[in-house]
Amino acid sequence: MTGLPVYRWRLAPDGLATRRQLRAAGLRPGGQDVVAQLERPRRRRGPLVAYLYRIDRARPVRPMTEQRAAALAKANAARRRCPTCRRDAGYVIPASLGMCVPCADTPYLAA
Repeated sequence: MTGLPVYRWRLAPDGLATRRQLRAAGLRPGGQDVVAQLERPRRRRGPLVAYLYRIDRARPVRPMTEQRAAALAKANAARRRCPTCRRDAGYVIPASLGMCVPCADTPYLAA
């Protein structure tokens, strides 16, 4: 056990939020530690776990600068470029294939 308080799904106290809930509110954890966890039971597997953070300690999300936007666009463009044919596929290349779908479907390239 981790020593953190564990709450069942939808029973967490007010003042705590998950990362997604913080982000939807325009906030980020801001370096604070996890204060509790939320568990959602499932039938055949272990429970889904979400970590909770205090809302009053959360900080505002840093604004997107032009440099950060350019770096993000460059990284996303690299994820769309096929390493085999060097073309922009127009979608993110699946990691399971490692190349665009037309290249993966070509029998002499895939083997």
